[in-house]
Amino acid sequence: MHRILFAGMSAVALLVVAASLSPASAAGRYCLQGRHWGHPGNCQFATYSQCMASASGTNATCGINPRYAFARQRRGYR
Repeated sequence: MHRILFAGMSAVALLVVAASLSPASAAGRYCLQGRHWGHPGNCQFATYSQCMASASGTNATCGINPRYAFARQRRGYR
């Protein structure tokens, strides 16, 4: 019984982790960049101050999300 419960809890934990790593979560304007984050980094921050608060005390910095910076501009009808 304990094995079944443990297997079920493990499966749920794996699904939660997989959902948090999906590209949809990388929709923020700013990315935490540093040695441990790579490029473009952890791009979940909506504001620069949120990103800098997370970078505080680490050897990381914040930059604009390349997906946001190089996104095509939508044009409206005139």
